[in-house]
Amino acid sequence: HYPVLFSGRGGLVAHECIVDLRAITRETGVTVEDVAKRLIDYGFHAPTMSFPVAGTLMIEPTESEDLAELERFLAAMTAIRGEIDRIESGEWDRTDNPLRNAPHTAAMLLGDWDRPYSRELAAYPLSSVRAGKYWPPVRRIDGAYGDRNLVCSCPPIEAYAEN
Repeated sequence: HYPVLFSGRGGLVAHECIVDLRAITRETGVTVEDVAKRLIDYGFHAPTMSFPVAGTLMIEPTESEDLAELERFLAAMTAIRGEIDRIESGEWDRTDNPLRNAPHTAAMLLGDWDRPYSRELAAYPLSSVRAGKYWPPVRRIDGAYGDRNLVCSCPPIEAYAEN
């Protein structure tokens, strides 16, 4: 479903792999951020984006993940590929689709709905997501702006000095 960078003999990878989305972005407009944020709707923490290679996702399952969790992740990535295919075919708009609008918060789903896809698809992209659904507290933010304009709300460093 996705090309992987830096695999060894037989296409195997070590404890992590780098999923290359650059061609998908060129062909469909779907970005690394779109896929990472959509994974939140599927109940996964967004993976590392664009490191060490721009336009890629670093997938790092830990040794503590069991087979069922890995299979759940693969099902999510496969379903997301299907969503990308719907954008590529023109069935879904390139700018108003579940990937571009992810993550979907409860507040968003309970408010006025003017999207060309259902609330059901936004919130529960796979039936397995219903059990233990994670509801993100906020929608997508401008991460680059936040990185450049950090506002620290913690006490001044002097407040931590021991007397």
